Amino acid sequence: MSPLALSVLISSLSTGTIITMSSYHWLFAWFGLEMNTLAVIPLISKPHHPRATEAATKYFLTQAAAAAMILFASTLNAWDSGQWTILHPTTQPAALMMLIALAMKLGLAPMHFWYPEVLQGSSLPTALLMSTWQKLAPLALLLMMLNHLPQTALFTLGLLSAYIGGWAGINQTQTRKIMAFS
Repeated sequence: MSPLALSVLISSLSTGTIITMSSYHWLFAWFGLEMNTLAVIPLISKPHHPRATEAATKYFLTQAAAAAMILFASTLNAWDSGQWTILHPTTQPAALMMLIALAMKLGLAPMHFWYPEVLQGSSLPTALLMSTWQKLAPLALLLMMLNHLPQTALFTLGLLSAYIGGWAGINQTQTRKIMAFS
């Protein structure tokens, strides 16, 4: 990949994260998340290997499903409340759907089944980028909505992530899969 293309991808990745983290409107937050997704896909499929292509396809399909859920939940919230702001209290179904979508974006258990395979199919620098930088924007949205999310669902999601990640990571011998389950 040329240095110019790589710099455009890295700058769009950082711009998407900044847009998501600084927005108070669901449409702009979604736009920043999608900008991140579209910037990482060429980085995953850069090695021109069938495994990298499969990882990029799995990543795209999962992130597109999560993005559709975010759009649907924000539309449902706007329909009920009349506002598109993130900090406005949401209804219970919209909040639960948003939690599931953000858990898919973050790769939290039990919506994590795509994550180890995508990390295994990508290069180590790309896997490190996806395990750190790529999680900043959805985590910021999760923290912004923390007061409006069902606490029992958050607690259950945290427990499941800890247990499934711990048990599944014990039997792994490959670095990227251990990183995915950690």
